[in-house]
Amino acid sequence: MKKILVPTDFSKTSITAYETAFEIAKKAGATIYLLHVVEEATPDSYRITGDYVKDDWEDRLFTFKLLEKAKAQLEKLVKDPRFDAVKVVGELRLGNPFHGMNAIIAEQKVDLVVMGTRGQTNLEAMVIGTNTERIVRHSKCPILTVHKKPASSDFKNIVYATAMSKDEEVFSRIVKRTQQLYDSTIHLVRINTPGDFQRDKVVKEYMAKFAKSLQLKNFTINVYNDLSEEQGILYFADSIDADLIAMATHGRTGFAHVLAGSIAEDVVSKAKRPVLTFVVKH
Repeated sequence: MKKILVPTDFSKTSITAYETAFEIAKKAGATIYLLHVVEEATPDSYRITGDYVKDDWEDRLFTFKLLEKAKAQLEKLVKDPRFDAVKVVGELRLGNPFHGMNAIIAEQKVDLVVMGTRGQTNLEAMVIGTNTERIVRHSKCPILTVHKKPASSDFKNIVYATAMSKDEEVFSRIVKRTQQLYDSTIHLVRINTPGDFQRDKVVKEYMAKFAKSLQLKNFTINVYNDLSEEQGILYFADSIDADLIAMATHGRTGFAHVLAGSIAEDVVSKAKRPVLTFVVKH
């Protein structure tokens, strides 16, 4: 792992993501790219008083002021002595936050994105939450989401919620590399639900074969029963006090997403501990 992207809006949640990325970067010897995207004002907008505005120069001036303020905030974070132990590169962009993140992921060949799951105010929750969900659903690199600063900077116990699918081959290698970096124990878990139930004996035999195919060491095999997969994953992680939850997502979009939803996105939105996700093929 050489490059870690941290999108920031300077909220408490995004600073927590930065602090988490810093600990990972120290361990892996990686560079952090700290990204802030200023959304450009549209040519037609409304004043706070409700008056209609058509003056483009006012929008440009407003955007310029936002850029000036963001540049100062970004430079302050980049030069913060708390993060001197790793190389931090500040990136200030103008446009759409989601597309800005995707652009820098492609340009810099980012290995990992670390970002907060929600902001501290209703507006931050709307902005951060929406962008986090879209990145989790579409990104071509692993995403680590954090709700609060982890109790430990070492991910010693990793819950790997797996469907044991061939589609997970790449993600399985990512989880394995994470285990090697932190000398962790991987807890493979399959969630039994009323609508998708399999006998423990059958599941455990299949999971043992899956672990052998990955040449995993230092792992446990677990079957957990619950009413839904997302709740089962969260409760199982709580029961062993896991440091990290890892799971693949199929990144469904459009009508398919409305019908099927995303277990990974639900876990990301509700988890109190870090969640590592990666989009695999359907």
